[in-house]
Amino acid sequence: MNKLLKPGISAMQQGTQLCRICTMDSSISANTTHCPYCGSPISVRIKHSQQKTWALLLTAMVFIIPANLYPITYLLKNSTLYPDTIFSGIISLFESGMIGIALIVFIASILVPILKIIALSFISLAVHFQWQLSPKKQLFAFKIVDWVGRWSVLDLFVISIMVAVFDKGNFLSVYPGIAATSFTVVVITTLFAAQSFDTRLIWDANTNAK
Repeated sequence: MNKLLKPGISAMQQGTQLCRICTMDSSISANTTHCPYCGSPISVRIKHSQQKTWALLLTAMVFIIPANLYPITYLLKNSTLYPDTIFSGIISLFESGMIGIALIVFIASILVPILKIIALSFISLAVHFQWQLSPKKQLFAFKIVDWVGRWSVLDLFVISIMVAVFDKGNFLSVYPGIAATSFTVVVITTLFAAQSFDTRLIWDANTNAK
């Protein structure tokens, strides 16, 4: 059963740790390595959370450049290759009158990954430098970015559908480009960066800064 914690004081300061699987809390002790309720591994904080998050974010920052500059697909038609970047694909959709789809692809493939990297970097910097910001607002922003960021895989599904639908042998074929691999790396690293970030550090930074 969850204990009634005192407001304004972190659970760790009250000798309590939370299980991230079943959300039940238990007393902190050297012998408590697994949750007494569900048996999952439990710890006061995720070990090396900040280092893991930054390593993944830096990887995403590096790969997001080729993901947007290089072709994400190649259309082979009459023995001629026609490269398409994410942005040129959005322009083509817009010019074809599919404005709604163009906006969805733009948001999911360009806007969301960039904003997710910026938001996670900002929150990580706020924790590292113990900036006096509202923990609730930071946590709210993190949850939104984490949830919306999962839709970044939309572009990968579009490529898969295009390859399956348009691949007609030598007459008309679609091949993924180098940007598809780079974009996949960006999506995976940002997803893992959000998973590795321990949101409890937000409250620790605010408490330590006082």
